[in-house]
Amino acid sequence: MSRRCELTGKGPMTGNNVSHAKNRTRRRFLPNLNDVTLQSETLSRGVKLRISAAALRSVDHRGGLDAFLAKAKDDELSANALKVKKEIAKAQAATA
Repeated sequence: MSRRCELTGKGPMTGNNVSHAKNRTRRRFLPNLNDVTLQSETLSRGVKLRISAAALRSVDHRGGLDAFLAKAKDDELSANALKVKKEIAKAQAATA
């Protein structure tokens, strides 16, 4: 399982551990990933995703999963999230 957010593409970053004596050793900063089930109003079902805490706040801020995926860039989304985005767009086109 990769350490990458399925909605934002946020992944591990590198940096330094800096001791009191200013010795520097390389380290990794991992994203805060959580397994969540987000509800889609259009599909009337839950979607399981592995996303960062920052992405979870962004989904809430934009008004839910459907609104977030409508604005999201396809190259940042995972294959699973891209599939859900296309399902939502198809379902919205069928009702309109």
